[in-house]
Amino acid sequence: MVSPVDPEEDVFESLRKTIDPKVEDERQKLMNERIQAQYAAAQRRLQELIGVNSTLPVTINSIKLIGATRTRRGFLDRLFDPILSANQDHPYTLQEALQAVSSNADKLRKFDIYHENISMFIDKPEQSDPSTTTSDIDVFLNVKEKSRIVLKSGTDLGNTEGSAYGNLLLRNIFGGAESLNLNAAAGTRTRSSYSAIFETPILSNPDIRFSVEGLGSSTQKPWASHEEVLKGGGAKVKWMTAGGSRHEVGYTGLWRQVTALASNASPTVRNDAGDSVKSSIAHTWINDKRDYPFLPTKGYLMKTVSEIAGWGPLQGDVAFWKSEVETSGAISIPSTGISMTTGLRAGMIYPLPIGLGTASQPSRVNDRFQLGGPTDVRGFKIAGLGPRDGPDGVGGDVYAAGSANILFPFPRVGKDSPLRLQLFANGGRLLALKQAAEKGGQDSKSVSHSMYSTLTELVNGLPSLAAGFGVVYAHPVARFELNFSLPLILRRGEEARKGLQFGVGINFL
Repeated sequence: MVSPVDPEEDVFESLRKTIDPKVEDERQKLMNERIQAQYAAAQRRLQELIGVNSTLPVTINSIKLIGATRTRRGFLDRLFDPILSANQDHPYTLQEALQAVSSNADKLRKFDIYHENISMFIDKPEQSDPSTTTSDIDVFLNVKEKSRIVLKSGTDLGNTEGSAYGNLLLRNIFGGAESLNLNAAAGTRTRSSYSAIFETPILSNPDIRFSVEGLGSSTQKPWASHEEVLKGGGAKVKWMTAGGSRHEVGYTGLWRQVTALASNASPTVRNDAGDSVKSSIAHTWINDKRDYPFLPTKGYLMKTVSEIAGWGPLQGDVAFWKSEVETSGAISIPSTGISMTTGLRAGMIYPLPIGLGTASQPSRVNDRFQLGGPTDVRGFKIAGLGPRDGPDGVGGDVYAAGSANILFPFPRVGKDSPLRLQLFANGGRLLALKQAAEKGGQDSKSVSHSMYSTLTELVNGLPSLAAGFGVVYAHPVARFELNFSLPLILRRGEEARKGLQFGVGINFL
C-alpha cells in the first residue's frame, strides 16, 4: 500500500530526510537475496539446458576473449587454436566442447594475469556469415586483467629466520604472461638479499616456464663463525606433469666469499675463508600429495635434489655430486583430530675432480650439510650435530635424519583448529667423508673407498636422539612450534638443547 503525500509537505524536504540505517540494511539484504535467487535460477536453467542437449553435435567456430586488452593475439592463438573444430579430426558434443573450453579457461587462471572469476557463454554465429553451419557455436570468455604493477612490503618467515622485504612485480610485460620480480630483504640472519627474476611460460603453457635470475646476498652463519656473501645468477626450466609432480632443471653460477670471521674461528673455517666459484647444474623433483603441508593429516611428500658442480665443462673452484632425498607421510584417526606424521631425510656429497682433472678435493664448509635445530632434529642447537672444530659446526658430507610425531587437538579449541599438542621423537647422524691426507687430493678409487667407509659408519650404532612435547600452530604463512626437548643420545662434541625450544619455518622434519 502506498502512503499518500501531504500536499503541503515539501517534496524535496522528504527526499532529504535521513533513512533509518536498519531499514536501509534490510532493503539491501532483500535486494541481494533477490539477485542471488535470480542468479541461482539462471544457473539451474543453464545446467538443465546443457543436460538436455549434452550429446548435441556442435562445432566450435570461434573463441573470443572479452577484456584481454593487454594480451598478445599470438599468445592466445597458441592456446585456443588447437581446440577449434577446424583443427579437430572429429566433431564435438556440446558437453565435450564446453569441457575443452573450460580446461583452457583454467590454464588462463594459472598465468596469474587475470582475476579468478572468468565467465563463459556461448552464442550462435551471425547468420549473414556464409561460412557457418547450423551446428556452429561461438564461445565468449569474459576476463578481467590484473594490475600490471604490484608493489608490496612486509615480513616473511623461513626456517629459523625472519625478515622484512620489499617487492616489485611487473606482470604481463610483453603480453605473453611474462613477469619480472624484483625483491630486496633484510633479516635476522640474512643481513641483505637482492634478486631479480624474469619468468615466461613456454609455448603458452602455464605448466612449463623458463626463468632467468640474478641475485646477491650476505648471510651470517654464527654456528661456523663466518659470514657468506653470494653474487651470481642462473637460468631454470620448470614444469609440472599430468600427475601433479613438479620438476626444475637449472644452471647456477655463483661467486662466493667466506668472510667476516670471528676472532675464535676454527682452523677449518679459516682454511676455507676467501673466494670460490661454483658452477653447477641441478634438478629438483617434488611430489606433494599432503592435504595441508604445514599440518598434514593425510597424504605424503617425496622430494629429491641432485646437483653436479665443477665437473667437465662446468669448471669453477669446487667439484662434487650432491644429492638429497626427503620423504614424509601423514595418517589420522577419523573423527578424532589425532594424526601421526613421519619424516626421513638423507643426503651425500661425492667429491669429483675439477674440470677434466683426476684428483678430487675435500668439500668446503659452505657446501656441506648442516644438521640440528628446531626445524629438523629438535632438541639440538642449529648445526649442533656432526663434525666440529673448536666452537664451530663445520658440517658433514653424509647424513640421515628421521622423526615421528603424534598431534592431538588442543583442549577446548576443537579438532578443526590449527592449534595442536605434539609428542615427538627425532634423531640423526652427520658425518664427514674420511679423507686421505695427501695435499693433492684423492683419486677416484680413494674417494669410493672413503665414501663406502663413511656410509658404513653412518649405520653403525644408534643416531643422536631427542624426544619431547610441545605446541604447534599452523599459520597460513608458516608453522610455529614451542617444544620442550630432552636429548636422549648425544655424541662427544655435539651441542644439545635441553628445555624449551622455539621454531618457525615452512619445512619441518
